[in-house]
Amino acid sequence: MARIAGVNLPTNKRVVIALQYIHGIGPKFASEIITKANIPAERRVNELTDAEALQMREIIDRDYKVEGDLRREVSMNIKRLMDLGCYRGLRHRRSLPVRGQRTHTNARTRKGPAKAIAGKKK
Repeated sequence: MARIAGVNLPTNKRVVIALQYIHGIGPKFASEIITKANIPAERRVNELTDAEALQMREIIDRDYKVEGDLRREVSMNIKRLMDLGCYRGLRHRRSLPVRGQRTHTNARTRKGPAKAIAGKKK
């Protein structure tokens, strides 16, 4: 089992797919990584040699921001917006949609389950 950036990669998947289990690596970056490491696209994780796994790990550590560092950077960006008091920061602070979506109906993912309002019956 290969362990890269603190994530156990699934053993019987192709390397391109398995790399996407790491937060911050999508299809584009995964294919870039295996190209830099000279690993064939059809190779599976359990067929990787230790040298290839080490080479991939070094490429990811050197060139990409993943997992903890990426999560920390995103949360710091959100915190910065909230501290500035800009519109986006206020929306984050109130747990409302940030990018201009309507909230009269919908937005249940951000707002949580609907709360019943007393005195609505006629």
